[in-house]
Amino acid sequence: MKKALLLVSLVAAVSFAACSKKEETVVAPPPAAAPAPAPVVVTTPMDSGASAAAGMAASAADSAAMSASSAAMSASDAASGTK
Repeated sequence: MKKALLLVSLVAAVSFAACSKKEETVVAPPPAAAPAPAPVVVTTPMDSGASAAAGMAASAADSAAMSASSAAMSASDAASGTK
């Protein structure tokens, strides 16, 4: 009799545990990310030779871009039959 009562109690405990209300876990939102720091621009003094070289390089790049633009316009004009 004691074994039967123990068995019935065990089955009841397992069935009640299976039917228990599930607890919802609350997930806290992650903290807001800190804004990225502003980039720092570090300039070093250039000597006059380096400054002149940089200016010449910029001028050459500008000249090459203008030349390419002119060639593209000429090709477009030739394709359309104008001039």
